[in-house]
Amino acid sequence: MKKEQRTLYIKNMVCDRCIKVVKEELEKLGFEINKIVLGEVNAEGEFGKDNLVKIKNVLEENGFELIEDKRGKIIEKIKSEIINLIFRNDSIPESIKLSKYLEENLNHDYHYLSSLFSSVENVTIEQFFILQKIERAKEFVKYGELTLGEI
Repeated sequence: MKKEQRTLYIKNMVCDRCIKVVKEELEKLGFEINKIVLGEVNAEGEFGKDNLVKIKNVLEENGFELIEDKRGKIIEKIKSEIINLIFRNDSIPESIKLSKYLEENLNHDYHYLSSLFSSVENVTIEQFFILQKIERAKEFVKYGELTLGEI
């Protein structure tokens, strides 16, 4: 088998710890990680059938899933963009329009993204966005980072 470079799309990556686990597990399998972000890994190695089965198995053992269909990849990118927007920024600009943000970052029409997301996830993008903001607010309160008034 010859070495090749490939981007893998992985479901259920939601935090920095997820990135660390996926990176460590793929390196144990002999892959060189070029870039890793939530939901996406660019790696170099031998991606034959046997190795893809090993990747799927090790991901599933750790609560992740390898995404192989185009629709799943787009949905995971939507989730990653929203999570990055909420959890990676100290404050979300009030003037930000989610639909425009997703269109620009995913290079797809928002209507298409919204329809696809809703049909598969059974919640709208806006509902998912609100749920993630609530989770972030709960973290602020739980860890004493902000008061309710500040949130």
